[in-house]
Amino acid sequence: MPNHSTQFDATPGGMVLTDAILLYGAAGQYSASRAGGAAFASIHDVEHRDAGPMIAAGAPLTRAHLRQWTKALDRTAPPEILPANVLVAHADLIAWWVPAQVRLAYFDLSRTPDGLKVLNQRTSVSVPYPPQLFVASRKGFGVYALPSDERPTAETKLLHSPVLNVFLTGQLCWGNIVRPKALTIASIPEYERAIFESWSTHPNIGQESTITGKGGLVKLWDDLAAIKAQRFPVRRLKPFNPSSNGKALKAPVTLGSLIAERASA
Repeated sequence: MPNHSTQFDATPGGMVLTDAILLYGAAGQYSASRAGGAAFASIHDVEHRDAGPMIAAGAPLTRAHLRQWTKALDRTAPPEILPANVLVAHADLIAWWVPAQVRLAYFDLSRTPDGLKVLNQRTSVSVPYPPQLFVASRKGFGVYALPSDERPTAETKLLHSPVLNVFLTGQLCWGNIVRPKALTIASIPEYERAIFESWSTHPNIGQESTITGKGGLVKLWDDLAAIKAQRFPVRRLKPFNPSSNGKALKAPVTLGSLIAERASA
């Protein structure tokens, strides 16, 4: 049988095999995590004998064990210098903000309302974007707008982003957009390309009502493109409300409350 063990130098400051985690799935199932079936895990001490290390009797793996080992493993991750726009950097979540700016946008609307001046055909045009907050996690990619063009704090109240193809929950509808494979600081440009360099094809259900004033979201983008606006009218964006019934939340969603919710998901 081939030897797949990893050897460590058991010298002072070195590492030695101390524990083993065994994963159990249904019979004939190569990986419970891939098949989505039932699973069980146990953690075992490793006894070192003359013949080599041996896995001893174990106990059910608990969340406390996972926290302990996750904390220990995080210490081996190389330190990173964070860019100024990064707000949160965690193994399971990255949050950053992007200042307001004029960018080239790509529109190819599947349905075009009457009266459009610019977006009535497939086109790329420069339009102003509001300051935005992006949150990438294992659960998805959240897109939100910010009320002012400055680095947000935990108390900053979030707004609905005017970017098309975004659900009322704030999550991007990926469609055929290529998803980044990693959740790292280095992958931030890939997430931004998914927003700023993909074709906007439609507003998602309810998105048209995430702004105030006459006309819907598509009409607003068309007006901004037609007059070659240099600044997005942030005042027209409604407070972020992830519910689908449109009722106001008891407390506004802030950067702090959103991160806390995403971290516990």
